[in-house]
Amino acid sequence: MKKIDAFLNKMTMYRAVLYALLLFLASALGLSFFKLLSFGPLDLVVSAAFIMAVCIFSNAVFAWAFKAPSNIESVYITALIMALIISPPKAFNNFLFLAVASVVAMASKYIFAVGKKHFLNPAAVAVAIVGLVANQSASWWVANLYMLPFVVIGGLLVVRKIKRFDLVLSFFAVTLLTSTIFTLISGRNMLSFLQSALVYSPMLFFAFIMLTEPMTLPPSRKLRIVCGAIVGLLFVPQIHIGPLYFSPELALIVGNLFSYLVSPDEKLILKLDKIIRHTPDTYDFVFTPDKKMDFKPGQYMELTLEHPRQDSRGIRRYLTIASSPTEKDFRLGVKFYDKPSSFKRTLIQMKQNQEIVASQLAGDFILPKDINKKLVFIAGGIGITPFRSMIKYMLDKKEKREVTLFYANWKQNDIAYMDIFDEAKKKLGIKTVYSIAETPSVLPEGRICRGLLCEKDIVEEVPDYMERLFYISGPHSMVTAFEGYLKKVGVKKSSIITDYFPGFA
Repeated sequence: MKKIDAFLNKMTMYRAVLYALLLFLASALGLSFFKLLSFGPLDLVVSAAFIMAVCIFSNAVFAWAFKAPSNIESVYITALIMALIISPPKAFNNFLFLAVASVVAMASKYIFAVGKKHFLNPAAVAVAIVGLVANQSASWWVANLYMLPFVVIGGLLVVRKIKRFDLVLSFFAVTLLTSTIFTLISGRNMLSFLQSALVYSPMLFFAFIMLTEPMTLPPSRKLRIVCGAIVGLLFVPQIHIGPLYFSPELALIVGNLFSYLVSPDEKLILKLDKIIRHTPDTYDFVFTPDKKMDFKPGQYMELTLEHPRQDSRGIRRYLTIASSPTEKDFRLGVKFYDKPSSFKRTLIQMKQNQEIVASQLAGDFILPKDINKKLVFIAGGIGITPFRSMIKYMLDKKEKREVTLFYANWKQNDIAYMDIFDEAKKKLGIKTVYSIAETPSVLPEGRICRGLLCEKDIVEEVPDYMERLFYISGPHSMVTAFEGYLKKVGVKKSSIITDYFPGFA
């Protein structure tokens, strides 16, 4: 499992979905050779290539017409989804349906958009609109017995990567429960129903791949669970409003609209003020926002930075807000690794007053409402940014909480924000324990320094650790390791909060 996590952690969310879809398509191609699907391999190849070509061309046209940024990887994903849910035309017939659906899908990304970002799933919109106008619908051919193992494996890896099991489980629970009730009322055979639901229904592909699109999801875990339940209820074929019966596409569109309505309508234009170098590879980008934004310390936003010659990782990135809501400036902490993405290369080359767009405020990694709750913060490397936001907020608000911060780095010169933590110690009594893996390391007098951080250090420095709420932020491997350490010493899972957002690293 650790090897799987390590593999997934190396790729972006878009890349994980793209690889899963390519796996599905390659699997279908192999199955079609053995005549296990209702079409031949040539039909599938031609259909997928046609959809991809139309999507790429029409997307370029719409991006130019609307003067909007475009993420080519997102285009690939939409095209592959449609190739997997619309049956390939036999004998090269009926390509008009494929063409119109592909154009509508790309158009929806620009027409149904706020701040030049779509909020409805493009594939769902295309199939729903074309189905209503042309009286044709998606067959969802990907849902069949032979494709099932590939959909389950690839889909679960995607959900594991983006950590949206709460959403998917909510959807499954409501869909299966509601369908079971209708099955019992109608007197149908339960075994036949389960076979139909799990093998021949698009439920699994729909939930793993389409429902989980980050740009169309609510900002918090509770709202995601509600969204999953709404879509799950409408996904059931028997559910209808008058003469309107919901298809999977319409159910998803309703869920997308719910997400849009409950999500903060925040969009900031950030002008670069300065770049501060904290460590050899960690920088603070300090911006002046065009307006004041209300957010909670520890939350994150999606940053859009248009630039030429973008690589496959695109023009968008989710980053934690390092500044406090009490500060006028908007601050982002960014770590640069070897061979940085085109996004980061453009970011580091920004000049004063150049602009970047921030939107999609989200995140549950926030301080508890009860200020008397004892806390432990555990940070690794750039994972310190949400704690910088929280501690600066407590300083500015003169809000005393009982907090111990463990801050782990490989080298001593990797430490950032030490001035903030020193001030918090003097004014609020917040203790910071610095962990330096590379030895020997000697910090200035008055600061606690340890070697490689382990559970023994936490127990020694925080004797009442069983009474505390733990926050962990940092590289995925570190977060996983410390979750294991804490559970090993008896800390309940409910007392551990980990920082996560759909990474586009």
